[in-house]
Amino acid sequence: MSLQNLRHRRGILLCCCASIALVSPVLAQDAAGTRLSPVIRLPEITLEAAGTDDDATSIVAQEMAVGGKVATSILDTPASVSVITRAEIERRDARTLEDVLQYSAGTITDYYGTDDRNDYFLLRGFQASTYRDGITLGSMRGIREEPLAYDRVEVIRGANSTLFGVADPGGSVNFVTKRPRAERLRDFSATVGSHDRKELGFDVGDVLTPDATLSWRLTGRVKDAAREYDFSRDDAGFLMGGLTWQPSDVTSVSLIVDRLTQDATPNSGGYPRGGDYDRGLFLGEPEFNYLDVARNTATVIVEHDLGGGLTLRSNLRGSNTSDDYGYVYIAGEDGSFPVGRGYIATDGNAEERAGNVILQYDRQLGRIDSSTLAGLEYRDVTSRQTSYFAAATPIDPRDPVYSGRPDSLVPYLDRRGSTTNKAIFAQQNLSLDDRYILTLGARHDRLDLREESFIAGTDSRDDFAETSLRAALTWKATPELSAYASYAESVAPPAIGIEPERGDQYELGVKYAPLGMNALFSAALYDLRKTNITVVNTDTFDRELVGEIRVRGLDLEAKAELTPEVTLTASYSYTDSEVLRSDPVFGIDVTGNEMGSVPNHAASLWVDYRLAGAGARGDMTFGLGARYTGSYFYNTQNNNGRSEAALLLDAAYSYDITESAQLSLNVHNLTDEKHVVGRGSADYYNPGREIALTLRSRF
Repeated sequence: MSLQNLRHRRGILLCCCASIALVSPVLAQDAAGTRLSPVIRLPEITLEAAGTDDDATSIVAQEMAVGGKVATSILDTPASVSVITRAEIERRDARTLEDVLQYSAGTITDYYGTDDRNDYFLLRGFQASTYRDGITLGSMRGIREEPLAYDRVEVIRGANSTLFGVADPGGSVNFVTKRPRAERLRDFSATVGSHDRKELGFDVGDVLTPDATLSWRLTGRVKDAAREYDFSRDDAGFLMGGLTWQPSDVTSVSLIVDRLTQDATPNSGGYPRGGDYDRGLFLGEPEFNYLDVARNTATVIVEHDLGGGLTLRSNLRGSNTSDDYGYVYIAGEDGSFPVGRGYIATDGNAEERAGNVILQYDRQLGRIDSSTLAGLEYRDVTSRQTSYFAAATPIDPRDPVYSGRPDSLVPYLDRRGSTTNKAIFAQQNLSLDDRYILTLGARHDRLDLREESFIAGTDSRDDFAETSLRAALTWKATPELSAYASYAESVAPPAIGIEPERGDQYELGVKYAPLGMNALFSAALYDLRKTNITVVNTDTFDRELVGEIRVRGLDLEAKAELTPEVTLTASYSYTDSEVLRSDPVFGIDVTGNEMGSVPNHAASLWVDYRLAGAGARGDMTFGLGARYTGSYFYNTQNNNGRSEAALLLDAAYSYDITESAQLSLNVHNLTDEKHVVGRGSADYYNPGREIALTLRSRF
């Protein structure tokens, strides 16, 4: 019986029973533990376990939770994958999704600096869609996710609509929600830091019944802080409660309810283009700079083993969101004073209902191990958005004088929209002698769109029927080494009257997970193309068509516990983007140009060194990180300048006061490096140095 899908994780493999059931130390649970979710398939045997990897203590993941709709070995997954575990998120004090993704291959983050309405990131040069437990959250939805809510963040690079449905071609980012566990959990933290940051967090849980069939978990955070510019605030709150019922080894039902709020300022206004200004300078309006976000979500996750190799899974989610903001932006060049300004505001709300039902059938057919996946998915979203504009008094950045709130705002957009998506999908995995794995997938989406414009007095409707395919072949050269070739398609979310953007990707990859070491090394070469693309004019906000863009590149990534004292995360990406064909964009010929915000080279390295305690002194861990981003054009027209190549350093230190208490110090942008990361009507700088001190207690 092959052991290659069970990697070494901080300990040896355990053997028990005459049937030789193999259980990893990381997956092992006592009789009271969670018993069904998720199912990890191996040749000839199925493992049922509480979770995929030891996300709380290790930066290395060997399994995926729902990135492929079912738990699966990363070594056998025919795609370029990164998993950022809870341990890594805490170690780097990652407070936003931009922070979480900073050390992942193929990823560019935070290219709009102090525009804090959204998390901005690109995968392989394109936008990427976000998901929660495999169900879509969308792309740049105006909600910054709370990392504390998740055990891990999984990144699948490149086109993959067959797995997740209508999605942007850059890739998919999947958040894996913390669920109740049949064990006692006590985790409390308090943080103080730069910009008057004060924060309290907790994550607690336990069983409710003597037989451990019912368990609960409560996770929360409250933050009182400012941003790095004057007259700012960055307050937030989050509370999530969950119940899990497991009456037997084959059934699990979880209910998770959470509320996320944000009371902040969305934007500094930017800085005159071509200048060099202090990050603390505020060129907006103190009385008109608000970001109010509230989201309520309820999720039900059901898993049931029907026997005979058949497993049922279902994930249902409902949410309602309000997202209101208003700020003043500037538009002007350095030295041409005063610079122009404008008020802009948006009031938005949305209701969403989404869910899926998935059947998985596993069967042994002689030398072939077969796993068949089929499912249905449904999503219905209704939204209302009203956006306003008004001219603002120009301002002199050398001596800013503020003029207050606008007397009136003129609506330039007032619309109500609805989208219904119904999908059917199937995937077939066939493994021959656990050496050759064939993966085939297909998905068909039907979308109905409606948009009412209350300004234009129109009511528009459209519908789309889109099919996406996926095919891959994986070769297990040894139990430690796999290579794959894959083809995958994507269909981006469409708009009424506009053909959906489509992506096609060819990829070759190799992965190595050495036995005897908790590590994973990967490399991937790809050719990704996207057609029917539109770009946004940052001055007029109009959209115009770009015919076809090609991105070719190389992604390298390593995560390894090299010794008991040293852990390493490293990545390098080479990205070559080119507009292959296009009509002129805003009168400018862009054929042959590079894509905006896409550098040719990007690299990162994080190293931790643990110094064991001696005598009364506890363990200490020293961490140092470096992030390199090469130069890139600010827009696809390549006529608005380009960024400087930049190297940023991060650092971390932790001290174990006792077995249950730890003090941590984190410094982002250690040298306070400053450069322009984005340019539209104004310049936006990268975040400055930030320091945080955290006291954490686990017992």
